[in-house]
This record gives sequence, C-alpha cells and structure tokens, in this order.
Amino acid sequence: MAREIKPRMVAATLCCGFTGWTSAPRTGKTCGMVRRVTAKLPYLLGFLIAVGPVSTDMYLPAFPQIAREFHSAAAPQYSLAAYFIGLAIGQMTQGALSDRLGRRTPLLAGLVLYTLASIGCWLSWSVGSLVVFRFLTALGASAATVIPRAMVRDLADGPAAAKLFSKLMLVMGVAPITAPMLGAALVGWFSWRVIFAVCAAYGVAAVVLAWRFMPDTLPRERRTIIGTIEVLIRYGRIFRERAFLTHACVSAANSACLFAYLSATPQIFIGEYGWSSAGYAALFGVNSMAYIGYNQLNPALVNRFGVPAVISFGIAALLGTTLYLAALALHPLGALPLAGGLLAAEIGFGLLTPCAMVGALSRHQAHAGSASALLGTMQYGGGAVAGLAVGVLADGTARPMAFAMLGCALLALLAALYRPRLNFAPAE
Repeated sequence: MAREIKPRMVAATLCCGFTGWTSAPRTGKTCGMVRRVTAKLPYLLGFLIAVGPVSTDMYLPAFPQIAREFHSAAAPQYSLAAYFIGLAIGQMTQGALSDRLGRRTPLLAGLVLYTLASIGCWLSWSVGSLVVFRFLTALGASAATVIPRAMVRDLADGPAAAKLFSKLMLVMGVAPITAPMLGAALVGWFSWRVIFAVCAAYGVAAVVLAWRFMPDTLPRERRTIIGTIEVLIRYGRIFRERAFLTHACVSAANSACLFAYLSATPQIFIGEYGWSSAGYAALFGVNSMAYIGYNQLNPALVNRFGVPAVISFGIAALLGTTLYLAALALHPLGALPLAGGLLAAEIGFGLLTPCAMVGALSRHQAHAGSASALLGTMQYGGGAVAGLAVGVLADGTARPMAFAMLGCALLALLAALYRPRLNFAPAE
C-alpha cells in the first residue's frame, strides 16, 4: 500500500486535518486514503525508533557476562561508547541523505546494515570485533533514529508535533520495559550472544514493515540536491540558529544525563549491590514505565502551559533529582534510595525529550532531516562522552554517575536560560 502513495498524496496529508490545517477540503478519495495511512504512521515510526532501545537496553544485563568472556571489565563500556559514537556520526549522514533522497530509501538501507551488523555482534570473537560491529550497528540504527523524527516534522509543528512525538514514545517505550527483561532471561538461559540474534530478528521485522507500509513524507519537489560542502554549510547555519542551538543543547544534556545512568547502573546494582540480572531488569522496566508515563502526560501539559513552560519544569525536576543523587552518592543509604532517585529523574527525561526536539526543529521544516540529524549527533555525542567518563572514572560506587548526571542537568539549565521565545499554533 505504501508504494502506491504519490508525493501529492503525502502533501495532501498536510491539508487533511493531520496538523489542523484547513487549506484544502477534508473530503475526497485521496485525502481519506492518506488519513488512514497516517493514522497508523506514529505506531510504525515508534516501532522503528525502538531499534535504539532494543540495541542498548537488551544487553545492559549482560555487561558482567561480556566482561568475563572477554576478560576485560571495560569491554561493555567500550562497546556501548562505540554504539553512541556510531549514532552520532551516522545521523549526520542520514539526515542529509533523507533530505536529498526522501525518507524511505535511506531508512531501508540503514535497517539492512543494522541487521547485518547485529549478526556480526552475535559472532564477534574479541573486544575489538564487538566494538567494530557495534559501531556499524549504530550507523545503521541511526537511520531509524533520525528519519522518523524528520518525518514527524514533515507533517506537524508545535503542540501537534509534541503530541506525535509522545505517540512515538508510547510505542517506542515498550522496548525499554521489555528489552532488559528479555535480555536478562536470555543471559540466564543461553548467553549474551543470543541477544544480538534477537536484535537481528528485530531488524528483519523492521525492514519488512518499512518496505511494506512506510510512505515517503518528503515529496520530490521538497527534496534538496546539494554537495558535501553545501551540506556542511547547512549544518553550520542550523547550528548557529539560536532556537536550534539552545534547545539542542538542552536535549543533548538531557540525553547525556540518561546515558550516564544507562552506562553505570549495571555495575552499580549488579556489581556493587549484588542484584541479579532479572532484578536489575525489573528496576529498569519500572523506570521505563515512568518514562513512558511522563511522555504521555507531555501533550496535556503542553496544551495547557506551552512548550517553553514544560521545558522549564522538566529542567527543574532533573536538577532537583540529580542534586539528590549527588548527595546520596556522598552519603550512601543503600540500593533502594538510589533506585528511588533514578525513578524520580524520569520526570525530567520524559518531559524534556519531546519538547526539546520540537523547539530545536521548529524553524527548520525546509531541511528537517539535516536539523534532526544534527540534533541526534549532539544527543549521542554527549551520551558517548558521558558513558566513557562514567566508565573511566568508575570506582565501584555511584559517585561518578551521580556527579556526571548533575553536571548534565546544570548544562541543560544553562542552555535553557538562553532560549528565544517561540510561538506555536495550538494543536487540534
């Protein structure tokens, strides 16, 4: 069905009530067909974006087993950092390609690379090979990370876009809940390698679904054909735009805070506190449910208070919880108070993620793919730095994680203070 959709049909979506525009009639065969497709589109995009959580969260419970097999305590940290670096680099390329070739073709190519590289991780024979294949996996997964965000921006802005991002997060959020639990079960029953076999199977499913049902939301007349130098110039212009830079820095700091937590908690709870892989997975699942809940609360808050106010509240919540975690790291009270602080941090993570994206992409509809790619590069670049810092400074306690998270929250606050005023049309 998706391959029968013409560019004019996708363009008609913008006039059929998807974003509240009324410049074209709300009736007609073409309009109705596109509306039926786009009604399902957020769920498909959420499934594709979930490639990221599947690729990271499922193997977090396997960190101790990977370290033992390769006789390197740092091996899991290196592989996770390689994944974040691959995402940061890959999104720069994917954004420009999707602006030039449309959304479908780069997305499908990236998913195929992701699937093949996951098979490579399954068969890896050394720390180096695992790191290389994780890097390649991320290059492929970057297409499923950046392009769906650009597709949302193709179709909506402001509160309407925030609502769509929240729908994506609802579907995507299933992965952080189930992936660690599945990973813990696979580690207990088989080995960590089977986790990457499951990732490859997920990649196959994503390729089939995208090929069969994914429309291209960027019509040919809106695509750009520019060279490498022009791409770099475009990235420079986007980066210098104040609304993008400030909101992207908020998003990057928020993501780095989250990735510091992801990198450190397996060693803290499984290593320091002696939790089982299943126990850690359960903790992670509870936190993921909280993340989803705050994401779904986001549209109501945005409609009532506006995107800027929700960002301010999210930063205040993140700063408060990271201050608590830092104090707790200096005077440990055990695993449960620490787990409670991490659960409270999900307020900031869940509210800031969609709103910061909306603010960053707001003024870049003409090249949403490039803007989304640059945003993703900043997010995962910050995540790689935070993850490596936590790994290098690891001392068997929660101190490196807590102070890294606090530093990220302070950076988010600093960036938010320089945000320009943005006016969004209300969502319908």
